[in-house]
Amino acid sequence: MQANELSRVLGPGTLILMGVGAVIGAGIFVVTGQIAATHAGPAIVISFALAALVCLFSAFCYAEMAAMVPSAGSAYAFANEAFGRKLAWIVGWALIAEYLFATAAIAIGWSAYVQSVIADIGVTLPAAIA
Repeated sequence: MQANELSRVLGPGTLILMGVGAVIGAGIFVVTGQIAATHAGPAIVISFALAALVCLFSAFCYAEMAAMVPSAGSAYAFANEAFGRKLAWIVGWALIAEYLFATAAIAIGWSAYVQSVIADIGVTLPAAIA
């Protein structure tokens, strides 16, 4: 390793946990209640079943790509192998945007939870910072 090179500390397990954390965090803590209240209602079970089916198809796609290109391990690497660097660059930035928006959704959800807890204690935040 050169002096100006960063050490690689994120392995496959860590990256998988990051993805699962983003999906679970944004899905369970933020989106589920809002969608159930405004759109799904009692059919939330059907909504979860459809989401599971979509996730299953996505997993099959990743499994097929991993079997075809075993040296690759991410959507960026798959796009780079299949379509070249230009499209892989777009896919890479789409992944960054995905994590950015997932993190923002989680932050909004946890902010609402924290505001609810401190409101129970008797502390209210001004609307400008809430």
